[in-house]
Amino acid sequence: MIVGVPREVKHDEYRIAMIPAGVYALTQAGHRVLVEKQAGAGSGIGDEEYVAAGATIVPTAGEIWAAADLIEKVKEPQPAEWPLMRRGQMVLTYFHFAADRKLIDACLQAGITAIAYETIRDRSGKLPCLTPMSEIAGKMSIQEGAKYLEKPMMGRGILLGGVPGVAPANVVVLGGGVVGSNAAKVAAGLGANVQIFDTNLDRLRYLDDIMPANVNEIYSDAHNITAALRQADLVVGSVLIPGARAPRLVTREHLKMMKNGAVIVDVAIDQGGCIETSRPTTHRDPTYIVEGVVHYCVTNMPGAVGRTSTFALCNATLPYALAVASLGWEKASAADAGLAAGLNMREGEIVHPGVKAAIA
Repeated sequence: MIVGVPREVKHDEYRIAMIPAGVYALTQAGHRVLVEKQAGAGSGIGDEEYVAAGATIVPTAGEIWAAADLIEKVKEPQPAEWPLMRRGQMVLTYFHFAADRKLIDACLQAGITAIAYETIRDRSGKLPCLTPMSEIAGKMSIQEGAKYLEKPMMGRGILLGGVPGVAPANVVVLGGGVVGSNAAKVAAGLGANVQIFDTNLDRLRYLDDIMPANVNEIYSDAHNITAALRQADLVVGSVLIPGARAPRLVTREHLKMMKNGAVIVDVAIDQGGCIETSRPTTHRDPTYIVEGVVHYCVTNMPGAVGRTSTFALCNATLPYALAVASLGWEKASAADAGLAAGLNMREGEIVHPGVKAAIA
């Protein structure tokens, strides 16, 4: 099979979908790998490294899309790439369809088979391809939130961990999954007062066992969230329903109760956001203010740390790329129910229930 790896074209996206080790594994399995020229530059990987691993360097993305049976990317196809997609072509990437009806329509029209990293499951039911990026996004949410709490960034002028004699910041984390737990650990490590919310009592018990003393695990209901938001300096939105649009937990009315200069980092923005007033932003223009609250809603947070993210991503995705390349999507899905869960669209037909619900 011909596997194509184009350069990512989303603004400030520095990841690449495959490292040289992945190229080597695919070529050793008998596949041909095409990598767009300079596609790995943002992650510090040169063309010569891909060539040494067995790849063919191709000058343009158009040539890769035209030749490849399987396209492996990081971010969802961008509008400039939509005309390059073709019927029957397999595309393996993060799609986040539920948040983007135009993308759904473009992929349906093109007739691709869309396999989404974010809905692939392993044998334990976890999300192995989403987990490494969620870990990074969770840690970055506190890093970015702390920065935007600074007064020059229009924040409250608060140091997250405080100092002796001055109270630390109050951090509210909505969602106790991979993003939320990583956010809570980093915030707690910096000395903040942290509340982490979830509806799963077993998850809350687990978090209570592993988190430091300055993290409080709270059941997520409207009353408890409202009370926490009144005191919050930094809110991290990390709610996830795989394949579906994120539930809206924070409304504009909630913002009116919050402190002026508080910060929201909505990591759930890839799935539409869990804050009513969230809208996608970029690393170049990451924030805006609504009701006095700073919103950070960058849709590709891990892209800013491209080298770390690329290697973490490829460690998780390579087995699935190998399976699809070697067997094709039908046989690979039949052999692995977890991979089948990643099938969002089949040659122009939506097959994932979460995506179906998003357009209902």
